[in-house]
Formats: sequence, structure tokens, C-alpha cells
Amino acid sequence: MEIFNQSFTFSTKREIEFIDLTSKVREIVNRSGIRNGLIHVFAPHATGVIILTEHEPSLDSDIKDFLEKIIPKHAGYRHPSNAHSHLRSMLLCPDKTLPVVDGRVVLGTWQSLVFVETDVYPRQRTVIMQAIGE
Repeated sequence: MEIFNQSFTFSTKREIEFIDLTSKVREIVNRSGIRNGLIHVFAPHATGVIILTEHEPSLDSDIKDFLEKIIPKHAGYRHPSNAHSHLRSMLLCPDKTLPVVDGRVVLGTWQSLVFVETDVYPRQRTVIMQAIGE
């Protein structure tokens, strides 16, 4: 069994920003040489999450509206400035694991792997990817 680790860093600009990671995941799997196994993608952040969804502008807006509706920005939280960011990230996982079959990441027809920034400030973010298999 082989294990291949790779991380990369990027900047976000605003709250509820969507960063498509799909091509980066495919690149890492290709570079890893793993033919069959898994790739685990992890964002080590308290206010950044990873989702599997159709990455399309109107759906991105719907997701943003949904997050703002269920956890509003201004709701009298005790934690200063970004409590809502932490609460939003509690609802969504900071990681996803995807199958690798015949050297390719398996995704549904409309699925993309997307990082969602939930914090109120621009941030420097890191995503760690680990391909495991043979």
C-alpha cells in the first residue's frame, strides 16, 4: 500500500466564498500514482469546510442564503465577531474521502469538491490531501 501526502495553500477574500478543489484533487491523485484506493481531503480550520455539491453560481447563492438563514450573522452571540462562522462550520464537515478507481477520482456527474470559507475575514487556508492505495 502506498501513501502520498500533499498540501496546498490559498487565500480567501470574503465570508461564504466557494473555492473549487476538484481539479487540484485530480492533479494530486495523478501525481500520487495511486490506481485504486482513496483520497482524503482535510481542511484544518475552525471556520472552513469542504462540501460535495454541484458548483454552479445559482446553487452557490442558494447555499449562502441557506447558511445565512439557519445561522444568521447578527443574532446576539457571546463569542466576538465571528461566532456565526464557527456555528456554520459545525454543520459541515472539514473533510471528505473519495474513491480512486483506475487512477481517477470518482465523482458523480454534477459533483465538485468545494471549500467553503465561513469566516468574516480574508484568510490564508491550507488543505491537506492524502491518497492511499495501490
